[in-house]
Amino acid sequence: MSYPATFYAETRADRADRPALQGAHETDTVIVGGGLAGLTTALELAKEGVKVTLLEAESIGFGASGRNGGIVSAEYACGAAGIRARAGAAGAARLAALSREGVRRLRDHIAEFAIAEAAPTPGLLHLRRFDQGADLEAEAGGHEGLTYLNARAIGERLATRRYLHGIEDRTAFHIHPLNYLRGLARAAERLGVTIHESSPATGVELGATQVVATAQGRVTARQAVFATGGYTGPLVPRLRRAVLPIATYMMVTEPAPELLAEVIRTPMAVLDDRRASDYYRVVGGRMIWGGRITTRAASDAGVAADLHRAMAEVYPRLQGLRVSHAWSGLMGYATHRMPQIGQLATGAWHITAFGGHGLNTTAMAGKVLAEAMLGQSDRIRDFAPFGLTWAGGIAGLAVAQLTYWGLQAQDRWRERG
Repeated sequence: MSYPATFYAETRADRADRPALQGAHETDTVIVGGGLAGLTTALELAKEGVKVTLLEAESIGFGASGRNGGIVSAEYACGAAGIRARAGAAGAARLAALSREGVRRLRDHIAEFAIAEAAPTPGLLHLRRFDQGADLEAEAGGHEGLTYLNARAIGERLATRRYLHGIEDRTAFHIHPLNYLRGLARAAERLGVTIHESSPATGVELGATQVVATAQGRVTARQAVFATGGYTGPLVPRLRRAVLPIATYMMVTEPAPELLAEVIRTPMAVLDDRRASDYYRVVGGRMIWGGRITTRAASDAGVAADLHRAMAEVYPRLQGLRVSHAWSGLMGYATHRMPQIGQLATGAWHITAFGGHGLNTTAMAGKVLAEAMLGQSDRIRDFAPFGLTWAGGIAGLAVAQLTYWGLQAQDRWRERG
């Protein structure tokens, strides 16, 4: 799939010229995958003086890391109950703390590396379409930075009657993800990381040393990291079996700053709490709207029509607003709906399955993995209950699609009441 000419590609961040790998090279660590997880790991290792070579099959930001919703909040795709069931109460508490740490780390990266073009916009609205709010009031009352919103308060912020209850989260924020990613790449290069684009890995040898080959070169290293997410191919079969590549969709409308300012009366991003959720925000006088998942990418025209219907159903006044760009991309999901961070073999590591977690998770996970590789901490053990579980292959994709359709049906049933 070629990189689409999306709004996110029209970025203020400079696109660096990074040549493909040529010839034989030696390094301390080779990283396969130039998304947020791979780049953050490279950055954290380089801070400690590790020589890192990173291989990206396409270009930095090609995958989900560069063209997602840009929302940063302390959450995992797996619910709290599911995490406790596998990790226990203490483990769940540590994982929750790590998620919050990820939010802080991402914000700190933007400040530390002066990524002005990814400056955070504060706030996230978690909204609900059915009439049940006692649990949200309790949740907001127990956490600093959260405020419960009733339908009237929501109506002051958004010109729609679709939402009945919600939470305003002032600890969350949203950014331009591609600008952030490119800023991280520049920072990593300043610290000595070598990045090769257009360099898909074609072979790997794991052992006393790690060797990753491309069509025109090879890298030999003491350690290797595989950070391929939804674009995990057959390079490491164990990884491929554990990751479900799920397509997700986004669109950007034509500019309409005055109309959107009347309808969306807050700079905060919006995420509804449907189990098949929509998420959106206004940036530069355009609406960016994301949602829906399938196991096979749809056409851009189909994406545009589907997401436009969803937007108009919530905001009828935006019915006439045209779609400027629409695209799909692959995210990596595990069946347990948690990130997969761990060791494949001596000297070989994986960091993947970040679909549905938000950008903060990669900022935290790259740090945790670097600490493990450097022998600085064992915090990576908190992810041990969420290993490389077999995702079920073709059958797993079918189950994922059926599950999503079931969640959509449940959403519609709840909202009828």
